[in-house]
Amino acid sequence: MTPGANRRLVPTKVAALAASVKIETIRKWASRGKLTRYGTPGRAQYDLDEISALISLRDKDSER
Repeated sequence: MTPGANRRLVPTKVAALAASVKIETIRKWASRGKLTRYGTPGRAQYDLDEISALISLRDKDSER
């Protein structure tokens, strides 16, 4: 099996809902390299596991 074959990809709107942020925030994270954008032009998708890891880091940083 190839690495990343089990990605759980979701569209931008679902990614934003999962992260409890605005769609614009998901796009900013992707443009800043914090989140990997998959999909084709006009159809962005994001990995739920990657979003979960990013949220965990964000929450851990906010506890400081």
